[in-house]
Amino acid sequence: MRAAPVAVLLAALLLAGCEAGGPAAPSPTPTAAVGPAVRTVAEGLDTPWGVARLPDGELLVGSRNQGRITRVSPAGGARVDLGAVPGVVPGGEGGLLGLALSPGFAEDRRVYAYLTAEQDNRIVRMTYRDDQLTDTQPVLTGIPKGSNHDGGRIAFGPDGMLYAGTGEIGRTSLAQDLASLGGKILRMTPEGTPPPGNPFPGSVVFSLGHRNVQGLAWDPQGRLWAAEFGQNTWDELNLIEPGGNYGWPVVEGKAGRPGYVDPYAQWTTAEASPSGIAYADGAIWMAALRGTRLWQVPLDGGAPVAHLTGQYGRLRTVLTESDGTLLVTTSNTDGRGRPQTGDDRVLRFSVRR
Repeated sequence: MRAAPVAVLLAALLLAGCEAGGPAAPSPTPTAAVGPAVRTVAEGLDTPWGVARLPDGELLVGSRNQGRITRVSPAGGARVDLGAVPGVVPGGEGGLLGLALSPGFAEDRRVYAYLTAEQDNRIVRMTYRDDQLTDTQPVLTGIPKGSNHDGGRIAFGPDGMLYAGTGEIGRTSLAQDLASLGGKILRMTPEGTPPPGNPFPGSVVFSLGHRNVQGLAWDPQGRLWAAEFGQNTWDELNLIEPGGNYGWPVVEGKAGRPGYVDPYAQWTTAEASPSGIAYADGAIWMAALRGTRLWQVPLDGGAPVAHLTGQYGRLRTVLTESDGTLLVTTSNTDGRGRPQTGDDRVLRFSVRR
């Protein structure tokens, strides 16, 4: 038997649940019409990944491959380069990933970043004043690093704690290993230590059994939701329970198996490959990379609805604005998309027609 076809097949299977491109399968769920509710507010960005909103409404946008942060105005697209974040070593799906502002940003001016370093993935914090980022310090180190499945989303919850979604870097056993920070959702104090109330005493692990978490958001009830890449069959939107085991690599998608938490919703990998999520108007809104669409997932049990299907390519990050509109970033310059003139962009999307 010739070995080459087998190697090609294995490579295809491994990529199926990553951020790979390729044509999306037809969606079995409703697709909303595209209308004048979408407009470009910034363009010409390089591999945007993490986005954080400043109190004045301007955005801090991180470039995964360049390791730099840019201040961008969603009112007109003007930008200021704030410089490179020290220690970023881009490669594969790693680089400068999630960004988040401290809950006390108005006083402490702290910006948090999840990044790929020489030996690991880690969370650092910096001080931002006068368009300068200074005093970079590690908050949490030792998150496993790989060429893919690096996770990367960080966000402060309504409890003031910092949450992070990590990946199992292709080493599936890490997701079930409580001694590893890979394949988990982590919860920590702003200083990176385990807070009171975590399900595993002395650990920042909040939930386990994840393959690659890149989306975190809370609804008005304070419930945590997370988007997760599947491998060959099902991508997931999960409602996170403290100490919950979400099954990977034992199960993928809705299995109904005792001891594991089933996802709230699931999609084929061609329809989704989900990254960032946000809550707005009674739904979780989920950016799809390979699926090239924005999913609206009603939290009242209604069927998910697809928006922007194939219109702007791969979608990475979603933020809710104070007026209820969404800001959505594209991800076509990441080596897996098909960049068009103007990519990558920040789009403004109105959730009400």
